[in-house]
Amino acid sequence: MNALFDTNVILDLLLDREPFNAPATWLISQAEAGAINGSLCATTLTNIFYIASKALNRQQAATAVANIMSIFEVAPVTRAVIEDALTTPIQDFEDAVLYQSAIHYGCQLIVTRNTKDFTHTRIPVMTPDEFIALLHST
Repeated sequence: MNALFDTNVILDLLLDREPFNAPATWLISQAEAGAINGSLCATTLTNIFYIASKALNRQQAATAVANIMSIFEVAPVTRAVIEDALTTPIQDFEDAVLYQSAIHYGCQLIVTRNTKDFTHTRIPVMTPDEFIALLHST
C-alpha cells in the first residue's frame, strides 16, 4: 500500500507534538520497516525544512530531512501536477498540489490530520489513527 503522508504527520514526529506523535511515530516506523510504502510530496520536504529550522536549527533541520528521505519516496511536483491542482475542487492550493502529487505518483491514499480540506477526492484521505485501524484490519 502506497500512502502519501502530509507535512503535519511528519512534523508530529519531528517536533514531538502531543498527542499526535505516537500514531505518527508508529506509522513512520512501519514505513521504515517496509511494511508500508510511504511517500511525501516534494513540497512537504521544503515545508518540513522551513518549520524544523525555526523550531530547531538549520543543521538539525537538514539532518531531519535527510533522515526522512531515507525512509520515504518523493512524489514530484511537475507542471501537470500544478495544472491539475489549479482545477481541483480542493480549496487550499497547497493541499490541492499534495493531492495531485499523490494521484500522479500512484499513491493509494493520503494520511493527514487535515482531512476536512480534502473534498471530492478519488483516493481515500484519512487520519493517522484511521490508517492504523485500516492496517490492523487487513
